[in-house]
Amino acid sequence: MQRIRLRYTKRGRLRFTSHRDFQRAFERALRRAEVPMAYSAGFTPHPKVSYANAAPTGTGSEAEFLEIALTAPRDPEQLRALLDASMPTGLDIVEAVEARTSGLADRLTASVWELRLDGVPPEEARRAADTFTAAETVEVQRQAKNGIRTFDARAAVVSLEIPDLTETHTSQADRPTDHPCAILRLVVRHVTPAVRPDDVLSGLRAVADLAPPVPAAVTRLAQGLFDEETGTVTDPLAPDREAAEALSTAEPTAAATAPA
Repeated sequence: MQRIRLRYTKRGRLRFTSHRDFQRAFERALRRAEVPMAYSAGFTPHPKVSYANAAPTGTGSEAEFLEIALTAPRDPEQLRALLDASMPTGLDIVEAVEARTSGLADRLTASVWELRLDGVPPEEARRAADTFTAAETVEVQRQAKNGIRTFDARAAVVSLEIPDLTETHTSQADRPTDHPCAILRLVVRHVTPAVRPDDVLSGLRAVADLAPPVPAAVTRLAQGLFDEETGTVTDPLAPDREAAEALSTAEPTAAATAPA
């Protein structure tokens, strides 16, 4: 059984699709592309698709991940192209690698988010971000199944700052307008309870009275393993690519040294 890991996006108006909407669209794409999917056992078999840490409805993303299991081997890039052609524009399959390591979900420990605050001067946003990061705790509330839940939004935040707008990530973000605005770059750990970008926005309102006149446009730029030494979020598919490269290098060497 071959396992393929995919990175996909949620862009433009498709940011408002729910995770269930994406699942339906993706399963239709699997059928259109005639992917030889492995199925679960039981009375109601389902294609073996594992989703990892999907972004909330209403947020854009450049870094969503899933894994599929196949009953016959396929070239990852050809499979990616077929699936991408079968998906709606905005739900784009942008990368595919063969799974050669374990624990993809374990490598998704942090996310990089871009918060676009239309109508907010950058100086005001910087002041609010500095106030937030200087606080020891920032209590926010969220509606949960069992009522209102209060938790600390500050502890999970690694950094919150105004980014350098010349960085390449910024050009990839999902931006609804070209009007001047403040942009915040947020790096947050995946903890329990999960701290989402809207929780950080609630915290900014609570500690710095930052209230954008229109809802913030939020885009996940990356997610992966948080590197404590560099303070960066690493690519979770890199170990699979490196393992594939090592195998392709080893195969010609083994063939050359094999006895005639």
